[in-house]
Amino acid sequence: RFRGMPQPLPPYEMLPGEVSMEEMPGSKTEMPQSTTVIVEEPPSPPPPRDHLVWSLCTAVYGNFCCLGLLAFLFSVKSRDRKVLGDYSGALSYGSTAKCLNITALAINIGIVIIVIVATVA
Repeated sequence: RFRGMPQPLPPYEMLPGEVSMEEMPGSKTEMPQSTTVIVEEPPSPPPPRDHLVWSLCTAVYGNFCCLGLLAFLFSVKSRDRKVLGDYSGALSYGSTAKCLNITALAINIGIVIIVIVATVA
């Protein structure tokens, strides 16, 4: 025979009329029941927050000494790191943006209080 040529099928016999398919070897009754094993992956930690919206609001509404702009830049860097899969870098930039946002918010609240007190007095 040549290589790559299909082999002819083996000869087969007709089943007698009194034999059913359930009695044949390899039938469903003789086959072992298959079990399905479901393996759950451990839950992955949530990605670090980048505080982009908060930084944008701080940059637009309370940009004292450009703290809001700096917070926005760190938030963008954090989002870029998160997209690249560098979660430790994203966490670092995100926490820096959060600190800058908190500082800018505290300074803005202080300025508002000073303006109100100066206006009333």
